[in-house]
Amino acid sequence: MSSESTPALAPGGAGADAARADGTAPVVPPARGPRARGTTAYLRYAAGKLVGAAVSLFAVLVTSFFLFRLIPGDPVKQMTGGRQVSSEQIAAMRREFGLDLPLWQQFTEYCGKALTGDFGTSYQFHAPVVDKIAEALPATLLLTGTAFVIYTVIGVWLGSRSAWKHGSAGDRFHTAFALTLYSVPSFWLGLLLIITLSVGIGPVPGLFPTGGMESGPGSGLDHVLDVAHHLVLPVITLVAVEYARTLLVMRSSLLDEMGGDYLTTARAKGLRDDHVRRRHAVPNAMLPTVTLLFVNLGNTVAGAILVETVFSWPGLGGLFYQALSVPDLPLVQALFFVFAAAVILMNTLADVIYPLLDPRVGR
Repeated sequence: MSSESTPALAPGGAGADAARADGTAPVVPPARGPRARGTTAYLRYAAGKLVGAAVSLFAVLVTSFFLFRLIPGDPVKQMTGGRQVSSEQIAAMRREFGLDLPLWQQFTEYCGKALTGDFGTSYQFHAPVVDKIAEALPATLLLTGTAFVIYTVIGVWLGSRSAWKHGSAGDRFHTAFALTLYSVPSFWLGLLLIITLSVGIGPVPGLFPTGGMESGPGSGLDHVLDVAHHLVLPVITLVAVEYARTLLVMRSSLLDEMGGDYLTTARAKGLRDDHVRRRHAVPNAMLPTVTLLFVNLGNTVAGAILVETVFSWPGLGGLFYQALSVPDLPLVQALFFVFAAAVILMNTLADVIYPLLDPRVGR
């Protein structure tokens, strides 16, 4: 049989066996099954989310420019600190920072530079804004990262146990306590911790520093312990609020799973109750919680502004407070963009990952 007369054969058919018998390889058609359609649908879904995130980031960039120009006060006069300055000096400072240009020209220059990663020069620090953010970023990541790990572990563990024993005294206590903490403003809780654990009440002495990240320059283990000592109260403040949210979502998700037939089947096989919870119920209930954790991570970075301000923590939140008091427009705009971008990117990452955990989403 010539190669021209060999038909195109699908693998697994009768013709495929004949083709293999005479040494001719069958022609495999391109995949058009459910998996290929699912991959295409997921890529379209992910591309849509990424485009939406890019549009949101640009909207934040535009908003950050106009929003902070509504703040009353002249940045140049604030920088002079009330000193007697001639009108010529003020005009020279306005030219230096580009404040004498028309608003539309300031906006186009701001957007053009920001898209290349240049957010200008800080008015009060006289340094590139990106450098100031890079200096403060490690402190914020240390605070929010430590809090994120702790409240994730506590929230998931307590939430799963409360749901599994719903209606018990422990469940009622943890739920009520979580709802109370969830409703407490973080700055108020931070001030309360400073009063009770830093300043001290009556015979109870202060155990922790009132603020800052370190008592002084140091190195080695002593420096690590000093930073950890200063880290305790800010971390407790962030954990107290965020663990409550994680616990409530985890509890609600697991309660929805507890009526599933697969759990009844697992129990009928003689599996221990604790094994059914850990190996079957909790992994399925984790899907909404995983999404929440990504969202919480972005919100924690942005929400650390008040906590860092209360505890004088030298991170992005404290830097934002300093910039806002001038107002240092380039620094305020850049920090606002960073905080909003953290929330947007974490939300987008959660949207993109969720279909990989639950195939029903995004198909």
